[in-house]
This record gives sequence, C-alpha cells and structure tokens, in this order.
Amino acid sequence: MSGDTNSKTSFRRRANISDLARDAGVSTATVDRVLNRRGGVRLPTVHRVLGAADRLGYLLPPEILSSYRPEPMRLAFVLPVGANRYLELLAETIGRSKEEMTPQNVECRAELVAGFNPKALADRLRELAPHYDGVAFMALEHPLVREAVAALHAEGVFVLTLISDLSNSPRAAFVGMDNRSAGRTAGLLLGRFIGAGDPSANKVAMFAGSLSYRGHEEREMGFRHILAENFPWLEVIGLREGHDDPASNYRQAKALMEQHAGLVGIYNVGGASEGIARALGEAPRSRHVVFIGHGLTAETRAHLVDGTIDAILNVAPETVMRSAARIFCNLRDNRAVASGIDPIPIGIFMRENLP
Repeated sequence: MSGDTNSKTSFRRRANISDLARDAGVSTATVDRVLNRRGGVRLPTVHRVLGAADRLGYLLPPEILSSYRPEPMRLAFVLPVGANRYLELLAETIGRSKEEMTPQNVECRAELVAGFNPKALADRLRELAPHYDGVAFMALEHPLVREAVAALHAEGVFVLTLISDLSNSPRAAFVGMDNRSAGRTAGLLLGRFIGAGDPSANKVAMFAGSLSYRGHEEREMGFRHILAENFPWLEVIGLREGHDDPASNYRQAKALMEQHAGLVGIYNVGGASEGIARALGEAPRSRHVVFIGHGLTAETRAHLVDGTIDAILNVAPETVMRSAARIFCNLRDNRAVASGIDPIPIGIFMRENLP
C-alpha cells in the first residue's frame, strides 16, 4: 500500500501537459495556449484546464491564475442622501467593504441620490446602468421608478431592492426585514408596554419618512392591524410624514404632545427617531409615553440608554450588504437567487440587551 501511495504522489508531482489535456478533455495545443496565455481559448475551456491543473497538482505561476480571473462584479448601492443616520451607516459599511468582498470577486460602492424624489431616483438608476453589473436601491413606489427598473433589467443589469420593495417590477430579489411583520412586532411591544390603564389616556401616534416607501406603508399596516386585533382600546391618531428629518420630526412631535394630553405611545416606522426623542425629553410626561423606533445608531442607542426610547427594531447594515452581495453572486453564477441566503431576522434592542 505504501508503494502505491508514493507512486501516486510522484505522479502528481510529475504531471505534464499531456496529463492536463487528458484530464480536461482537450488537446495538448489548447493546454499550451492556456499555459502561455496566447488567447483564442473560450473561458469555460480555460477553467477546465485550470481545474485539471488543480486536481493533478500541476503548479501554475500566480500570473496565469490572475490573468484568467474575471473582472470583479461592479455593484452599486443607491441610497437616499439626507439625515437618516442608519442609511449613513449602511453607506459607510459599503464604503469599507473592499477587503471583505474581494474573495467573492465583487466591488461595492455606495451611490447617493436625492431622497423622496422618484424622478431623481429613476434618472440616477438609468445613469448608473452602463457602469455597473448590479444595482441595489431603496425603492420608492412610483411608475417612473418601475420603468427605470424595467429598463435596467432589459439591459442585463441585475436589480435588487433594499429595505423597501417595489411592486410589479422585474427586480431579482428584495433584501431587508419583513416590514409587515416588523410593524406587527412594534405594535405588540407598544401595546404590551402600555397595558390597560387609564381609558382617557389611549392615544397612539405614528411617524414615517414617507408612505412613498412601500416598506413604511407595510409597517404601518402591520402596526394598525395588531393594535385592532389585540389592543382595541388604543386609538391611532394619524400618521405624520417627517421625511427622515430630525428637525421636522421634532417639531411635529412637540406639537403632537401639546395637542393630545392622552398620548401614551409613538411608533416611528422611518428614521430620525432622535428628533422625536428630543421632543419627548422636553415634555413633562415623557416617561409616560412608550416610544418604538427603527435603526440602531449612536443616537438611538443613547436614547435607549436614557430611557426615552423603549425599543428599536433593527437589521445590521453589514447583514443587508452581505445578503445583497451574495444574491448578486448567485445571479452572476446562475445559482438559485436565494442559495445560501438565510432569512433576515428582525433584531429587537432595548437598553438591557444592547451589544
């Protein structure tokens, strides 16, 4: 047995062009062209020769491997510019991803666009299409955006939606939390925290960036439904759109508390919760108002610690980026879109379990 093993080891070390040709099922001339980088060989055939070299232990110079390595897949993550700190964290995560993404042979870049403007978003998507192999973006529910996605798809550009989805579009996949489930989770937390107290103190308010985001609309629906099912004594007194702007959320929250003495809960389905928290902190009844928000940032973390915010629903920016990159790789390599992708869980953070 030991003699056979030595013989096999010796064979692997002495593998030659004929051995590679036989293993790869090609001619020795084809192997010679691959090893000397003379061109004229189809890429799948090149990969068969390189695979044979790997199996037979044929040592290839590094420059051969690098010369046949395909160009990195270029990926754009299109995010709205503004004061949404969570989206800023996502952009920062993408910006420093080069080393992490190199083994997958992809390059990620954050591209910014004016927020809450469907025409600007649609124009930006079309503008980026010639320069990228894949585009992921936070969708606005609008015909202009839908048409832009259809145009990118027709041009062979892979398209994903992030955080907020887009209906009736040829996007390949959505990456983000289940937004309706998130709204129900927020409603359950808020209802349990409030409990059944003074019937005159039963008002609950909602804030959103914009209902042009399908994700914000789905969170609102989930929240309203669970309150109606499980906490019917709580009255939702409307939804205010603050465009993820802390100053706007502050002004609207301050006016809200002045108008409704029976306010006991706030759910912010969008960003800029720090503006609402600031208004709560200035109100004499702030500790009697349950506040649930989205996006774990330095600002929301501080308000969790000081007790102004009771709970934050969150998906780590790294999870969003990695899941999107993996889906793009699946599309590039003709694998099932969801291959190797775990469902994105909704993290619930309170001050007692902050990482």
